[in-house]
Amino acid sequence: QVQLVESGGGLVQAGDSLRLSCAASGRTISSYTMGWFRQAPGKERESVGATRWSGGLAYADSVKGRFTISRDNAKNTVFLQMNNLKPEDTAIYYCAATATWGTRLSEYPFWGQGTQVTVSS
Repeated sequence: QVQLVESGGGLVQAGDSLRLSCAASGRTISSYTMGWFRQAPGKERESVGATRWSGGLAYADSVKGRFTISRDNAKNTVFLQMNNLKPEDTAIYYCAATATWGTRLSEYPFWGQGTQVTVSS
């Protein structure tokens, strides 16, 4: 239905910033809630945050004040701006799409392949 491709990950030092991108194709993101998730080795996949097509935003407590989700509907792309990165942010980051609103893993049927973010001390 919709294909999602993440990019922008890499190896950074603690305190650095990264901006991840999620490019969608096949469908317009203007009708979707777009979520960001992450999964560290040995950990469960967890929600980072989400943005509704109507403009609503939600973030996990661990990233509030540091991460910002935005979307550019004209470019069919969603972004995750990550500032003041910490070693505990190290994970594979995924974008996902759902026609509803939520941050629960089970609510998202469409997923990207993930991009690795590694934060060293």
